Amino acid sequence: MGTVHSVGEVTKWIRNLISGDPILRNIMVRGEISNFNAYRSGHAYFTLKDKDACLKCVMFSWKEKGLRFQPKDGMQVIAGGGIRVYEAGGVYQLYVETMAPEGTGDLALAFQQIKEKLTAEGLFDEAHKKPLPKFPSTIGVVTSLSGAVLRDIYRVSKRRFPSVRLVLYPVQVQGETSAAEVAAGIRYFNERYPVDVMIVGRGGGSAEDLWSFNTEEVVRAVYASKIPIISAVGHETDYTLSDLAADVRAATPSQAAELAVPDARELASRISGLSARLSGARDRWMNAKRMKLLMCLRRKAMATPTRITDAKRAQLEIASKALSTGIWQRFREKQQRLDQTLDQLELLNPIRLLRRGYGIVEDESGKLVRSAAGTKKGDSLTVILSDGRVRTHVIEVERGGKI
Repeated sequence: MGTVHSVGEVTKWIRNLISGDPILRNIMVRGEISNFNAYRSGHAYFTLKDKDACLKCVMFSWKEKGLRFQPKDGMQVIAGGGIRVYEAGGVYQLYVETMAPEGTGDLALAFQQIKEKLTAEGLFDEAHKKPLPKFPSTIGVVTSLSGAVLRDIYRVSKRRFPSVRLVLYPVQVQGETSAAEVAAGIRYFNERYPVDVMIVGRGGGSAEDLWSFNTEEVVRAVYASKIPIISAVGHETDYTLSDLAADVRAATPSQAAELAVPDARELASRISGLSARLSGARDRWMNAKRMKLLMCLRRKAMATPTRITDAKRAQLEIASKALSTGIWQRFREKQQRLDQTLDQLELLNPIRLLRRGYGIVEDESGKLVRSAAGTKKGDSLTVILSDGRVRTHVIEVERGGKI
């Protein structure tokens, strides 16, 4: 038997073999991501596999944060780094320095991933778009202090509406700090220096140059803005996620200025046209009323207005006489009917009958005696005559016979 070695000695020997190989110190590996786990520390652990083998990988937080896309299981990637031995675990693994999706650029993949995520959250919904003010007095501009963008916005805005005021929040529009600066500029105008409308943008460039306007930080700042935002990033063919989140997208910075402010000369022309139309309408209305007045004045009644009053006065007198005659005739008819009714009542008056020799007989209780059958011998009766009362007793009652 040969010399016996410890586990540590064997592992160190293997480590030295691997670390001494120049190919393994800087190698590119193609494979499919499996079991990807990103821990709270920021470190990511996963496996690269193909049909023949698996390779354990680790990517420390400061490298993982630099990725523009989100690695996922099943994604085919090319990872670059060095293979070293992790002695405590007795395994060799790839310490990943760089990683890119295979078949498409990392920017394109990151763009699609961020777009899908923010679309699901509703950041691009039309319902959240705010209308632009028609006559802004102050425009906030978030862009670079240098470059043609600011000059184009200033030139077009002042040409169209000289009284408009532009306020610049200068930012880096590309590079590591640019996304944070652009988002801070948007928040500045919302929180500390309110303006009527905001233009956020930069000139054209590569996908890498425009990337800050695709980051979640900038897109969320655009979405959260209470001030309407016009996005003007790149040229007409360039499209960023900030364009989708903004209230209005302009193809160029010059077009953004045209959208932000009205054309004073065009407004003056429209006002002049409206004023002319108003004056014409007023003149036509006055002429029509004047002609109508002249026609009225030419009528005979207007020449001798007393004719109308005289005729109406005569009509009034006739109507008054007819009314008076009708009232008195109606009164006489009513009086005649009243007299007739009183005569009829007089005929029915019982006193009138008493005066003609008739009497009314009452018994002791004061009830009328209407027939001989209602009396008997010895009853006390009272006979009411026209000039008094006679009290009598019944001596005899003879029944039968009718008057």
